[in-house]
Amino acid sequence: MFTINVEKECSCFKKSAYDNNMSFSSKNDALTQARLMESHMNQKFCQKHLFYTEEAGNTFTIRVEEKPKESNDGCCGGGHCS
Repeated sequence: MFTINVEKECSCFKKSAYDNNMSFSSKNDALTQARLMESHMNQKFCQKHLFYTEEAGNTFTIRVEEKPKESNDGCCGGGHCS
């Protein structure tokens, strides 16, 4: 058995149709589903987090990180700072 585990269930995940700890008999099916979930979560969730998949044995863990805050280094973006 192969399992997809979501490391931290953020509020967007809890509201989604996804389940944590899904099991698959095929490694390929589990990896495909994990990559689809990762892509969907990065594109459609609230954009506060970044999601990425790590494989360890029979488990695919979708890791969650805070999205880095964008910095403009004090520039207003008007094009005259460079």
